[in-house]
Amino acid sequence: MFHSLLRGLLAPAPPRLPDPDARLALAALLVRVARTDGRYTETEIARIDRTLIARHGLGPFEAARLRTEAEALEEAAPDTVRFTRALKAAIPLEDRTDLVSALWSVALADGSRDAEEDRLLRMVANLLGLSDVENAIARQKAEKQP
Repeated sequence: MFHSLLRGLLAPAPPRLPDPDARLALAALLVRVARTDGRYTETEIARIDRTLIARHGLGPFEAARLRTEAEALEEAAPDTVRFTRALKAAIPLEDRTDLVSALWSVALADGSRDAEEDRLLRMVANLLGLSDVENAIARQKAEKQP
């Protein structure tokens, strides 16, 4: 375990994911948000799949396959920066609030708001170039979704 930790600390910055992998980066970030509070519920999984279907025009089986790949990637990725870099490169600034709103919808899907989720989403919004105000607007939009 110590060697793994040392390797992660001394490794060079993670390479930027190529544009086609931006979908996988989004899916992995959705999974990371869902797992942040220590619970990964069916409701959150369903919300992730619906988000992938809506954002990428996937069918249900394709979305589930992408989510499954993302679950493995999320587990292996040492940090969140890897995902946000790929998304920042692939998504124009004006569309990032909608992206953060999708992340909030997953965080709120289980019916509770957790301090760790708040912290993660504030960091993600910042890494995506959004202000705290834009993050709050994205959260409010997600709270209004059914």
